[in-house]
Amino acid sequence: MIKVIIADDHAIIRRGIREILDETDSIRVIDEAADGKELIAELAAKRCDVVLLDINMPGKTGLDVLRDIQSVRPGQKVLMLSIYPEEEYAIRAIKSGAAGYLKKDSHPRDIVDAIKTVSSGRKYFSKELYDDIVEELRNPEPDAPHKRLSNREMEIFTHIGGGKTLSEIAEALCLSPKTVSTYRARILEKTKMKNNAEIMKYVIENKLE
Repeated sequence: MIKVIIADDHAIIRRGIREILDETDSIRVIDEAADGKELIAELAAKRCDVVLLDINMPGKTGLDVLRDIQSVRPGQKVLMLSIYPEEEYAIRAIKSGAAGYLKKDSHPRDIVDAIKTVSSGRKYFSKELYDDIVEELRNPEPDAPHKRLSNREMEIFTHIGGGKTLSEIAEALCLSPKTVSTYRARILEKTKMKNNAEIMKYVIENKLE
């Protein structure tokens, strides 16, 4: 029996995934977490085979939580869940120690297959993405403006690119507007962009949202 913990800040998402997994005979959801702090506490108290971790978590990003997991449970298998494009975030997830990456709009069968694959010690990524990942890891392009950003900066960058205001971003990520504004200033400095309009144009052209 594969034991799984689901970490996502949306209760409806956790419930939906649990219902999918409850239909299988080989996977059992042993717990849920609404944020990174709660997840780390659960992992310190119990063991599971696979953690399903949302990349877009309140407070720390899912990728930052991923690093925390490795300090609490070295070698813990983590499958990242995301609404973000695979081309950018899957590669960041690999580099941060994830065992796989799955879009939230994937077919239920893919979620089950991904958990089984990761549990067996193998990596899981979509067939369409595999060649792109291998190529990126072999020949990274550090000069691309968005690749200079940290995980949190990248998250805010894509939110700005999607047309959200700083207040909306702050609410979505459980940050203060002042903190988001500070991140925006860093983003503009690192990418050499002048304003939100340039960020939006870049995000759309590079299909990062």
